Amino acid sequence: MKNLAIACTGLLASGLAMAENLVGTDELLCAAGRAQICFENGECFSVAPWELSIPDFVVIDMKEKSVSTTKGSGQNRSSPFSSVERSDGIIYLQGLEDERAFSFVIEEASGHMTVAIARDGISVTVFGVCTDTDV
Repeated sequence: MKNLAIACTGLLASGLAMAENLVGTDELLCAAGRAQICFENGECFSVAPWELSIPDFVVIDMKEKSVSTTKGSGQNRSSPFSSVERSDGIIYLQGLEDERAFSFVIEEASGHMTVAIARDGISVTVFGVCTDTDV
């Protein structure tokens, strides 16, 4: 838990500018930085992640194939994903839950993350950073 608190503090202090090399890492701590929601009529809006109930931090466990909120958040949310692939320095995660499809694209060298969530008529894009949970 102490390591998680230190990692969270480090992510908050560094913002989106800095992340960590994730090559070979199977458990990540990721922070949402920016979000955008788009509707089928073409309207799109930039919003703060928390306005869409996007957790501040999530833990991605590639061995267990799950994305979960941190224990400290008190939210106790978890989503399984069905696919994980590493290719040319990029981590790809994909899953389906509650009539939504989601994809994570995480650059291993920098930790930069892009997430897309889609359901009928609505899409959400989230940008953020990830680091190793063992910092």
